[in-house]
Amino acid sequence: MPHIFIWMIAAASIALMLVRPRGIPEYVWTGAGAILLLVLRLIPPSLAAHAVAKGLDVYLFLTGMMLLAEMGKRFGVFDWLAAQAVRHGNGSPARLFTLIYLTGTVVTVFLSNDATAVVLTPAVFAAVKRARANPLPCLFACALIANAASFVLPISNPANLVVFHQGMPPLGQWLVMFLLPSFVSVVVTYLLMRFYFRRELRDPCNGHDAVEPLPMAGKWVLAGMGLVAITLLMASALRWNLGLPTCLAALAVFAAVLLRERESPLPLLREISWSVLPLVAALFILVAAVEQAGALDMLHHALKAAMQWPAAYGALAVGAITGFGTNLVNNLPLGLIAGATLHGLPVPGTLRRAVLIGVDLGPNLSVTGSLATILWLIALRKEGLEISGGKFLRAGLLLMPVALLCALAAALLVG
Repeated sequence: MPHIFIWMIAAASIALMLVRPRGIPEYVWTGAGAILLLVLRLIPPSLAAHAVAKGLDVYLFLTGMMLLAEMGKRFGVFDWLAAQAVRHGNGSPARLFTLIYLTGTVVTVFLSNDATAVVLTPAVFAAVKRARANPLPCLFACALIANAASFVLPISNPANLVVFHQGMPPLGQWLVMFLLPSFVSVVVTYLLMRFYFRRELRDPCNGHDAVEPLPMAGKWVLAGMGLVAITLLMASALRWNLGLPTCLAALAVFAAVLLRERESPLPLLREISWSVLPLVAALFILVAAVEQAGALDMLHHALKAAMQWPAAYGALAVGAITGFGTNLVNNLPLGLIAGATLHGLPVPGTLRRAVLIGVDLGPNLSVTGSLATILWLIALRKEGLEISGGKFLRAGLLLMPVALLCALAAALLVG
């Protein structure tokens, strides 16, 4: 009976987090679920504390990336990038779409998918409106590339840290494992989007909008982002945890830019969505509870069964189940459970790659799939644009399964 209550509370908390009834923030629902588990003594306080502490590297990583993203927004870096795409689109909506897609790819790879979904999206929306182009293809590009490119590097998605945790491969090994599948994911998603939005990409647009020069503070932030990316690549190559280097490097850029501009840090700090941190901490507690209630055993048996199959069938099945499963429970909690399961099993490399690809690329099916996609939807609502879950799902049904299958096939070619 306690296990049934745990599953019910966890499922309700995650569902309410995704639906957000009455606009109540996501962290309230996950936090309420975690507190209820403790009050009903369904999870020991020591286990809850251990679960929260286990996420320290993820909290530090998110803090650093949120600082960088907010500085990029505050000092015009993302507006400048979006305006450059419009200018070089030269009146062609297809070229504009391609440039926005490439910009989103670079931002995702080096600043994480959350930066693309939350900060680049409003800048793209404003630039595309000025260009009088249909905004849907470019906005969907921001959402879909945020997931499609999120396993190019370990730093491209916080879920990567969650899945591998202490077993994070060094950078060289990561690139061998994921460079080809991620390239296939990015290219196939692009081609499918060009086909899906072919009608919207026919009408000409204004490509001669003036581009304001990037202010000196923005240039400093852009250089700082490059420095942080190099720092993280070095940390990954040395097999360090990525959270602390990310946070320290971002704080150094933050301090240098604000000292140069002689600005108070408080206004910028107030703009950061700090609620993401308690949201993730509460998810760690919920996942620890469902692990205790048998989730690990179920995944353990499923992976052991897949290990008995031929490598190709096992990888395709595990990747597909993981990919579609992210849309039922969100990829962060699923990644947490999958990571804990992988840590306790001698799983072949093909299955480990399949799990990560499913966790990262699967959310392109629906808006419930990842935190980045949910944040993308919230960012658009703030701009007064409503995109329904049904509209996203219609695109996702074409885009995600094909891209996932191709990426998994590429992962099998790696060996």
